[in-house]
Amino acid sequence: MVIVLLGPPGAGKGTQCKRVADKYKLVHLSSGDILRSNRKDGTELGKKAAEYMDSGKLVPDQLIIEMMAGAIESAKGNCVLDGFPRTVVQAKELDKALAAKNKKIDAIVNLAVDDSVIENRMTGRRSCPACGAVYHIETLKPKKDGICDKCGEKLVQRADDNPEVVRNRLKTYHEQTAPVAGYYADNGNKIIDIDSERSVDEVTKAVIEKLDTLSAV
Repeated sequence: MVIVLLGPPGAGKGTQCKRVADKYKLVHLSSGDILRSNRKDGTELGKKAAEYMDSGKLVPDQLIIEMMAGAIESAKGNCVLDGFPRTVVQAKELDKALAAKNKKIDAIVNLAVDDSVIENRMTGRRSCPACGAVYHIETLKPKKDGICDKCGEKLVQRADDNPEVVRNRLKTYHEQTAPVAGYYADNGNKIIDIDSERSVDEVTKAVIEKLDTLSAV
């Protein structure tokens, strides 16, 4: 089973992907997490991707496609994709890769959020560089200001969460990633649109209900 979660940066794709993966026993494949891991480990891919990530630009298609194709194969095609595909080119290449393995995308979920909500979510986000835990200065505060509850490390604002980069990321999303939903719709895929401005639990409930209904058809 292959599920794709679409939506702008900060829409909650990571959280919802983890919950969907747990529900349906799938592998959660986050292109962002894989890229950041490569960057932290100083791999060649990580070095190439760093300059794009820090400026809010998309990492070139060929780098992402190569990385994600390998990850999907390792998951034996049973996965939920988080942050991929981000361009129509990537979507086309994903279709080709799946077809070669006699697989296809089973469901496409699109998380819809207004840009103003996204800006507030992302610029207020703080992350733990040690364990990866994520907090928010307004809606998800740690017990001790600026300190991770889980491991005691000092929280940081990721370079791609500062206001200027967030605006660039949203601009890039509307120009390059939003058309992916149109590509899938034009090719006969049903898009499950979810209002993602609600609470995390409400969004999860809506996503699961839609996926269960789809799988029952």
